[in-house]
Amino acid sequence: MNKPLLAALAALVITGAGAAPAIAAPAPEKAAPVIQAVTFAGTVSLSNCSGSVVRLPASADTDPALVMTNGHCLETGFPEPGEVITGQSSSRTFGLLNSAGTKVATLRANQVVYSTMTDTDVTIYRTTTTYAAIKNSYGIGALTLQDTHPAAGTAITVVSGYWKRTYACSIDGFVHRLKEGDWTWKDSVRYTSACQTIGGTSGSPVIDNATGKVVAVNNTGNEEGQRCTVNNPCEVDESGAVTVRQGINYAEETYGIPGCFTTGNRLDLSLSGCTLPKP
Repeated sequence: MNKPLLAALAALVITGAGAAPAIAAPAPEKAAPVIQAVTFAGTVSLSNCSGSVVRLPASADTDPALVMTNGHCLETGFPEPGEVITGQSSSRTFGLLNSAGTKVATLRANQVVYSTMTDTDVTIYRTTTTYAAIKNSYGIGALTLQDTHPAAGTAITVVSGYWKRTYACSIDGFVHRLKEGDWTWKDSVRYTSACQTIGGTSGSPVIDNATGKVVAVNNTGNEEGQRCTVNNPCEVDESGAVTVRQGINYAEETYGIPGCFTTGNRLDLSLSGCTLPKP
C-alpha cells in the first residue's frame, strides 16, 4: 500500500484510415479536446493520507459533502479481508485545499458511510457541511466521480493533498486481481512508470486530465520486488499466473460507487446497480 504517513516517513529514508480522393477538399482539422486544468482544489489532507471532496453525478448542492480516501486510511485501522464497514460514527477532520494547495478550511466528518479493503480499497466519509456551503464559503467545488469504466491510455493526474504534490502519467492497463498480503482487489488500475507515488499519497484522487473527473483512488505500489506481500502487490491474471512489477503503482476504480447511492447522498447497497461488497 502507499503507506500512511508514519510508515511512509520510515520508507522515505529511502494514423488516419485512408487517403481521401484527390478531388476532395481537405477535411477541416478536428478540434483538440478541451483539457481541464488539474489543480489541488477540492482535495484534502488527512492526518496520514490524502483524499478529496467528491460528489456523485446525481448529487445535489444541498447534499452533505462526501470525502473519499482509501480503506487502509480508516482511522480505526485496516478493515479485515471480507469486512465492510457502514454507518460508523466518526469525527475525523480534513484540511480542504484550494487550487494552489493552500489549506483554506477544516472539514469534519460525522460518519464513515462506507469502508472496505475487499475488492477495492476505499473509505467514504459524510461531512457536517454541504457542497453549497463549501462553494459559497471558499469558492471550491467537489470533484465528480465518473460513473463509467476508465480506458487504457487515458492521461491522468494523481493529486496528493497530504504532500501537496501531483503525479502525471497514463493508465497503462487493468489488473484482473491485485493481491497484497491478505487483501485482494479486482480490476485495478496500473499506472505507467511516470507516476512514482509514495507513502502519504494513499487516497489521492486519480483525475482524468480531459474531463476533470475522478476515475480511481490511488492506493499501492510494489516497492521492493517481493511477491504479493504488504507494500509489494502482485498481479494475478485470469489463469492464476502471477506477475511482479517492482516500482509500478496502482489505484482502485471508483466508477461503481455512484450506483450504490441514492438521493441525498445516502448509501443503499441493495440498489440493483450496486456492485460494491456488502457487509
